[in-house]
Amino acid sequence: MPNIKSAEKRVRVSAKRTLRNASLKSALRTTLKKFETTLAQNDLEQARVALSIATRALDKAATKGIIHRNAASRKKSRLTKRFNKIAANQ
Repeated sequence: MPNIKSAEKRVRVSAKRTLRNASLKSALRTTLKKFETTLAQNDLEQARVALSIATRALDKAATKGIIHRNAASRKKSRLTKRFNKIAANQ
């Protein structure tokens, strides 16, 4: 344990932020999985809605520093690409 008052505060702040980041990252993964399941069921309308929700969640995660903005952009691109591929086959 730290002895200095400011170091003690950093430990508290770090623990709080770690908990928040883990929670938001878990929610992001859940959102992405919901898109995956709707896409697997070939329900295009639900998949379109899930894609927009997933895109928004990725943008928010990037804004809050949960994931890097380039990683968010890459994930959005891959999700959209998969959706368009299945939509073209229907």
